[in-house]
Amino acid sequence: MPESRTIVITGAGTGIGAACARLYAAEGAHLVLVGRRREPLEQVARETGGLILVGDAACPDTWEGFVAQIRERFGRLDVLLACAGGHGLGSATQTSPQTWEASLRSNLDSAFYSARACLPLLIEQAGSVVLIGSIASLAAGPEVCGYTTAKHALLGLNRSLARDYGPRGVRVNAVCPGWVTTPMADEEMQPLMSFYGDTLQQAYDRVCADVPLRRPASADEIARVCRFLASADASIITGATVVADGGSSIVDVPTLAYAHMEAAHA
Repeated sequence: MPESRTIVITGAGTGIGAACARLYAAEGAHLVLVGRRREPLEQVARETGGLILVGDAACPDTWEGFVAQIRERFGRLDVLLACAGGHGLGSATQTSPQTWEASLRSNLDSAFYSARACLPLLIEQAGSVVLIGSIASLAAGPEVCGYTTAKHALLGLNRSLARDYGPRGVRVNAVCPGWVTTPMADEEMQPLMSFYGDTLQQAYDRVCADVPLRRPASADEIARVCRFLASADASIITGATVVADGGSSIVDVPTLAYAHMEAAHA
């Protein structure tokens, strides 16, 4: 019987990271749950049996101890899912140095230092890395300068890692979701709920009104995309950006006025 794979997940306490943990646990994988807050990690660990490692994925010193524990406990590493991330709100003139640094740290540095630390173990297993980007990796929303910049840079990291470590058997890919029903996105719905008097569901309906599939993704749907990219079914895919946004990035924005006009007359 083949040995169970070992999966490291950063940002494992909530959202996409937690969904990935549950998905892989159901397949019998060994899980390493990385995050800054112990309480949500403990909840996920109770569901999945994962090893909890509390610390900042954007801190290189933290990873030295983490990798030693992974090697001692499991002896191998097959997949890194870099799901850790955070906000980066404000236009350029509204963004303080602290906000800028925090956005780059949570969304870019966390992925870089995670990958750099895990690569030696991944090389041993010809493993795989999946980085969680965003449609903000492809286009700019209003007044999210730090987040947009960091998520764009993540695709550069994806391509650089794929090129450098493909010859050593490691595949690296990025997933770019649109709206996903996670605690972070729920928080982003609050201004709409306050302004329009929307329920949470109505706010999600509002932001997805021009998305071809007319709905957000669930965290489980994005987790399944990650699982595919890290599986043997995707063995020839590396350096790719898989957009999982319900079609929002294919919409020709300047033509929306015509669609809205037709809807008004319907």
